[in-house]
Amino acid sequence: MAEDELEALRKQRLAELQAKHGDPGDAAQQEAKHREAEMRNSILAQVLDQSARARLSNLALVKPEKTKAVENYLIQMARYGQLSGKVCQWYQLKTTNIGRS
Repeated sequence: MAEDELEALRKQRLAELQAKHGDPGDAAQQEAKHREAEMRNSILAQVLDQSARARLSNLALVKPEKTKAVENYLIQMARYGQLSGKVCQWYQLKTTNIGRS
């Protein structure tokens, strides 16, 4: 789907939620959280190769707080231009010490 179509669907869904619940503040907060999650996933998809994403997904099942910390670390590195390409599983293990804990 194109970005315009996705945005139209989001607005339609937001309007439905507001009409159903009558609380525009709550729906707006949920929409903001949804946008933030999409942004995080987009950045992570750009900086992680498939094996690293798979490992991070597996880690999320066992240690969600550790996963969040690793994601934040990788997003921060990506924002400051400290990553020179996609992060592979080996690099992820080395830089975050996931294998030791």
